[in-house]
Amino acid sequence: MFLTGKRALVTGSTSGIGLAVARALHAEGADIVLNGFGEEEEIAALKDELNAAHFGTDLTDPDAIEAMMSEAGDIDILVNNAGMQHVALIEEFPAAKWDAILALNLSAAFHTARLAVPHMKANGWGRIINTASAHSKVASPYKSAYVAAKHGLAGLTKVLALELAQCGVTANCISPGYVWTPLVENQIPDTMKARGLSRDEVINDVLLAPQPTKQFVQPEDIGALAVFLCRDEAANVNGANWSIDGGWTA
Repeated sequence: MFLTGKRALVTGSTSGIGLAVARALHAEGADIVLNGFGEEEEIAALKDELNAAHFGTDLTDPDAIEAMMSEAGDIDILVNNAGMQHVALIEEFPAAKWDAILALNLSAAFHTARLAVPHMKANGWGRIINTASAHSKVASPYKSAYVAAKHGLAGLTKVLALELAQCGVTANCISPGYVWTPLVENQIPDTMKARGLSRDEVINDVLLAPQPTKQFVQPEDIGALAVFLCRDEAANVNGANWSIDGGWTA
């Protein structure tokens, strides 16, 4: 349990990828701070399972992020995972959706990082792991805001890596392909409408089409990589963008 004594904040961790990462870090001894929305009973069960604190903070609000970071205490491992998606043609893309996606998928990572870094630098150790996406490397139609945000997140990660390179702190991206999570499931109706396809056609001909394995990535795969990036053996893994996409970006 090599992460005993380390405190990890995982945003968007009440389901999907974030929950898998939180569970993987907890299994190695990390103290977990959960963030995300959900039913009260489900949140209570997760807090018990992981012996975790929880903040239902709206990460599109910088003031709310600052309050969460202050109350959460010193963070040694920061996993920026919270995200949202909207699928539409550029001329039909709601401006409010653009603003919300950029705020949650990109700006929130800036705010959590700027508030977590002083402790990491003072302590001489830290890990920042940003859940990007295959869309941080390549584009798809109908996803202007998401692709822009994920490309931006990859760039932010590189800047953090360079600024913190001599401080014992690393910053890396994990870029999954399609993972069967609520985020992916919820975009299926919009994609059906945008492309005039059935649900099965969206899954097989759109979502899994670029993944040579023709299989969804498992959340636990991402959790395992996050654990590796926290190891001492990964101290020189910095500024990298790790693909877990079944060969999509190959």
